[in-house]
Amino acid sequence: MRTPEFWRHRGLISTLLLPLSGFYYLGSILRQKLTSPTRVDVPVICIGNLTAGGSGKTPITLSLASSLQKMGKNPHIVSRGYGGEQEGPLRVSPSLHSARDVGDEPLMMALANSQSTPVWISKNRVNGAKAAIKDGADIILLDDGFQNPTLQKDVSILVVDNKIGFSNERLIPSGPLRESIHNGLKRADAVFVIKQPDEAINPELAAIFATKAVTSVTIKPADETNQSELKSKKIFAFAGIGYPHKFYNTLENLSAQICGSKDFPDHYQYTEDDLEKVLYMAQKAEADAIFTTEKDFVKIPEAYKDKISYLPIHAVWDNSEFINTLLSKLTGTT
Repeated sequence: MRTPEFWRHRGLISTLLLPLSGFYYLGSILRQKLTSPTRVDVPVICIGNLTAGGSGKTPITLSLASSLQKMGKNPHIVSRGYGGEQEGPLRVSPSLHSARDVGDEPLMMALANSQSTPVWISKNRVNGAKAAIKDGADIILLDDGFQNPTLQKDVSILVVDNKIGFSNERLIPSGPLRESIHNGLKRADAVFVIKQPDEAINPELAAIFATKAVTSVTIKPADETNQSELKSKKIFAFAGIGYPHKFYNTLENLSAQICGSKDFPDHYQYTEDDLEKVLYMAQKAEADAIFTTEKDFVKIPEAYKDKISYLPIHAVWDNSEFINTLLSKLTGTT
């Protein structure tokens, strides 16, 4: 789905949908209260958010995996596999599976880390964690499982975008919230705020997180070759993510000139017709190159990959000591 424009403010459409948000709220409360979580034999770190749409969880999950590996641990990532057809538990193999099989984000994570951190998909998170442990995992990174109460978490991390925050602070469908801010924060052990290097944390968010351990994270491009390709070039950009403008802003921050763009719904599965339209729009805009996100690129048919570039990204800790302390307490390492 596309992130609705009315989620950004408390207008008429948002207000009319408030009764449905009440039912959503009741369902989220009952699910948390009526489910008895299962504890597995290794620590579980959950990386999630309170809102629908992208907030930057995936690069943070990969960076946490890298930090844990440097501590001598063997983390495995367990994801729901949203958008994929397979139920799991299934260990993602880029040579065997497509985004249609396992979902775009799990496939992207498996490709991004060259499979140094195994990635699993499982609609049932407990079964996914158990399969990973049987395969040698000594710590589980639960990707986007904050609202799933079936698996006991040892550390729960909330990821929040500094500019987007919680938008109109209303629950789905009136707003982007998956649960109330108050209830979500009660279960959070730490908050990671994604921001630009020269930004301070939004004062409104800082006030909301006043009682929590908070650190900031910067999402940066990981490939200098692709960065040089962008400078002063006319770029046609397209993206199927929750907030496409974040991607376009990143390109512009790298001195690209956006001559045209096309938004698709989040987790969109591209067809050849879609890509032919993108190529036509780029040609009409006299673009020097076409760029998309790393998550979108894994869904591009092979026949089009030589015509489209992507921008790999990674998370950079603004306070690495905060991260090391958080992980060391959980793993018993120093």
